[in-house]
Order: sequence, then C-alpha cells, then structure tokens
Amino acid sequence: MSEPFYITTAINYPNGRPHIGHAYEAVAADVIARFHRAMGREVRFQTGTDEHGLKMARKAAEQNRSASDLAEEMSGYFKEMAGALNISYDRFIRTSESDHHRASQTIWRAMEARGDLYLDRYEGWYSVRDEAYYDEKELVAGEAGEKLSPQGTPVEWTVEESWFFRLSRYQDQILDLLRSPGFCEPESRRNEMIAFVSGGLKDLSVSRTSFDWGVPVPGSDGHVMYVWVDALTNYITGLGYPDDTDLWSKFWPADLHLIGKDIVRFHTVYWPAFLMSADLPLPKKVFGHGFLLNRGQKESKSLGNVTDPLELASRFGVDPLRYFFLREIAFGQDGSYSAEAIVTRANAELANSFGNLAQRTLSMIFKNMEGKIASHDVAQNDADLIAAVRKACEEDLPREFERLNFSNGLEAWMRAVFACNQYVDEQAPWALRKTDPERMEVVLMTLLRCVHDLAIAVRPVVPAAADALLDQMGVRADERDFASIGSEEWFDRLVESGFTIERPTGVFPRLELPDNEAV
Repeated sequence: MSEPFYITTAINYPNGRPHIGHAYEAVAADVIARFHRAMGREVRFQTGTDEHGLKMARKAAEQNRSASDLAEEMSGYFKEMAGALNISYDRFIRTSESDHHRASQTIWRAMEARGDLYLDRYEGWYSVRDEAYYDEKELVAGEAGEKLSPQGTPVEWTVEESWFFRLSRYQDQILDLLRSPGFCEPESRRNEMIAFVSGGLKDLSVSRTSFDWGVPVPGSDGHVMYVWVDALTNYITGLGYPDDTDLWSKFWPADLHLIGKDIVRFHTVYWPAFLMSADLPLPKKVFGHGFLLNRGQKESKSLGNVTDPLELASRFGVDPLRYFFLREIAFGQDGSYSAEAIVTRANAELANSFGNLAQRTLSMIFKNMEGKIASHDVAQNDADLIAAVRKACEEDLPREFERLNFSNGLEAWMRAVFACNQYVDEQAPWALRKTDPERMEVVLMTLLRCVHDLAIAVRPVVPAAADALLDQMGVRADERDFASIGSEEWFDRLVESGFTIERPTGVFPRLELPDNEAV
C-alpha cells in the first residue's frame, strides 16, 4: 500500500482580502494533493488562516472592533476563495481555535522543559507587516533614507520584556539539515538559508507583552506567543497534536510544506529548531515557490494593480486559471500573468488543442457510430499513438509532478495532445466514413482511449472540466486514477454494457478578451 502524504500551504494572514499570490499557492497545493490521491496515496491537505499578532490587533483597533470579530470576517474570505478555486483541503485551520491554543502551549512547554526558553529584555528592529525581527545588518535604506526590512517593509524600534528561544544552540543541526538533499528546495532557497545560518544564529524573541491578541504563554501572565511559534504549530495542530491520534501517527512528519519564498527562513530554520527542541520529527521537505507578478510588477495597492483572484476565476473560469498557473510558470521561479496571457494559453492548449480533440472524437462517435463503443483490433500506427500517449500520461507527467516541475509535466502532456491531433488529420475519419467504415471505427476507438488517458492525467489541474468530459464518456468515478491509464477494463466494461455516448458538449469554451480591457 502507498505511503500516506501530508501537504500544507502557509496559513494566510487575514488582515486583508485574498490576493493572487494566495490563489497561486492554494491552487498549486491542491494540484499536488489531487495528483497524489490519483496516484493511490491517502492524502491529508491543510490550509487556513494565521489570525494572531500585532497587525491584526492594530487593524481591528483602526476599525473600532475586536480582533476576534475581524478574524472571523476575514477568515471567511479565504474560505470563500478556497471554495471558488475548487481547493480540496481536508482541514481549514484557524489559529484562534481552541485546539490550536492547546497545541501551541504544549510545544511551548516541551521547549521550556528542554531548557530552551528564558526570560530577558528585547531591544531591536521589528516589522509589523512581516511579524519578524531583524538585525541591524539586515536592514536596507528606503528611498527617503528610512530603515526597511529585507522585504522592503517598515521597521520600528521595539523595547520590551520577552521570552527567548535558544536558537543559537541549534545552528550546527540546522546547517546539517539544510545541506541534506531534498529538505529545502529549490536550490536557490537552500543556498540562501545556508548562507544565513552560516553567518551565525542569535537567540529568538518568541513572546510579546505589547498586545494580547495571541496564544497566552503558559505560566507567564501578560505574555502572548510571538506569532511564528503560534503560526508554525498549526501544521501539527491539524493532526491532533499533542494527542496520539490516528492522524498524527499516520501523517506526521509532513511530506511537504508549500510556502512563498519570503517565509523560507521561518520554515527551514526556526520551525525545525522548535521541533528539535520539542523532540518531534522534522518535515521532509519545504518548497519556497516564487511570486506571481502582474505584467512583471509585484502587486501593491499604491500601484493600483492588485487583482482579486475571484474576479479572475469568474471571468476566465476556474479550470483555465488553474491550468495557466501551473503551465505558464516554472514552479519555484517568479512568473508573470496578464489577462492576455491567460486567454492565449487557455485557448491555444485547452480549447483549440485538447478540448477540440475531445469534442471531435466524441461527436464523430455520436454521429457515425450511433454513440456505441466497439472493440476492434488496432493497426501498428494506432498502437504507437496509444503507447506514446500512455507514456506521457503514466510516466512523463507523473515524474515531473513528483518533482514539482508542473510546466514540464504539462508540456509532455501537450506533446501527446498534439500527436493525437496530428493522427486525426492524417487518418481523416470523416473521409473514412465513406471509404472504410470499419477503419473509421478503429481510429475513433483509438482516439477515445487516448482522450481517456489524457483527461485522467490532467485531471488534478482541471478537475471540473476533466470530470465533465469523463462523465460524457461513461467513465466511473472509481476509474479516474492513474492506475486506470493503460487499463482496458473501463473500455471493456463500456463495450459489454452497451454504453452509448450522447451528443457531447464542450468542456473548454474559447475565452474572449475585449479590446483594451484590463483585468
């Protein structure tokens, strides 16, 4: 039996509505989760919202409301986004939930019992927006000469009593971890983290007294946990930590933490150190993906180029948007999007290539074979096409998806689609109808097998459209995993049951972009 698979996104900070970056990460994680389910693995997929911290407390105060009320409203927008984008999570976690408070306090006590926490006074630069402390040497100068964090966010000098975590104690272990193959990817992020840790780790401030919107530090009145202890613990809260639950024993350690490149430090340095201190197993892989840029520019309110992902999904369709995210951008690198790019990619590959292939195949079976599925011996060129498509769908795409090389995997899939379209043009089944009806049937059944395999392979990326197509083909829900590619069982069942294809409907309509319209 296949090993279980646990994947998480970073939990989103809900001091604003979801933006395109949140959508990009959610879709990528969902594709990974669906892919592993289709490969026969039991998958646990977690996402959610990180609701504590100074940013939320200040935002709520500005609106003259409680932080919990703000968190309730804003978390709802992220749930709405997940629903709209067809994100198949198993748990949507909120850090304000009681089981998360319990888990955070349990890991805190474990670190305290190890002797890794001590009370001291913190003086230093703090970025409210990043919820992060920075050394003086890490700061950069803004356009007006002001001090900024490495992310370009404002920092403020903070002085308060704080609990500290002995991060310095774990420097050598963290370096060894970062140098181990596969833990931190892609390579550029790993090299950045190795350089950071090699420069020396200082003990980390892990509590605050200047606000109370957070998880209370056990046994220390007035202190709430610094947001990264609280936030990172969500990954184990969702598996029932600290209890010895079935979820915990089955799914921890996590197979993949999928995060943005701006928070790699917290996940590959701080989080492993907390787990080491608490004597808990470490996650297997952290992958820091790149940013999604709006026509090459990072989105910001000041530039007026912030995109609502729900508007994009409503405008272009959920599946075309999902496909664009995974196909257009080399995963791990920054990528750019525009309305034109989405329309061009979706029309060229989904509508004109695969969608047209599927529609033509089913339409000709409906019109020329009365929708019946018939079994015939295939010729060598038919067998060659079937083998090429199955190689792309059984081997090439899964291999690249396992490596998180989605664009490469979809490129292999598209080559198989192009091969099918070339076969249609060469065989001209519309002409064979008059000259050699039996040969026409062989060609159409060859194409039906290929469309089946192609639909299953791309289903993790475009689940709704693929399922709509497979429904029309009479393929059962339990026949839609990768094990069904290359199998004739589904085909034989359709033949034996006398299944007939009804008049088909297209699943990938062409998209239109009115002149001079911006998204």
